[in-house]
Amino acid sequence: MNTGGLDKLKEMVEAEFQANFEAQREDLRKHAKQQIFKIQEENRKTYNLRRRETKPYRVGDLVAIKRTQFGPNLKLKPKHFGPYSITRAKGGNTYVVIKEGNHEGPHFTTTCTITYLIT
Repeated sequence: MNTGGLDKLKEMVEAEFQANFEAQREDLRKHAKQQIFKIQEENRKTYNLRRRETKPYRVGDLVAIKRTQFGPNLKLKPKHFGPYSITRAKGGNTYVVIKEGNHEGPHFTTTCTITYLIT
């Protein structure tokens, strides 16, 4: 029995099947990559929706720090500590501040919750 022609035909069919499979897989990869970029862009828009630009404070500025502790007996207390003087800018909207005057709050701290500039 002569199977030389059938073997060649079988190899050709397998090669074509392999090529089609690889092409389909590449198309699926491209589509998945496009979908990932689309979702990432949507997530970026949602994340940045309520973000605010940072305010550039300088060394020597007087600032107030928002109170972050919550609990009983704080309802009638001031919502901010201050005034504080900025002694050093650390980057990333973080500053080293020192207390100016005699008021409630830490004497020396590193903070990134500066809410407003005292003029």
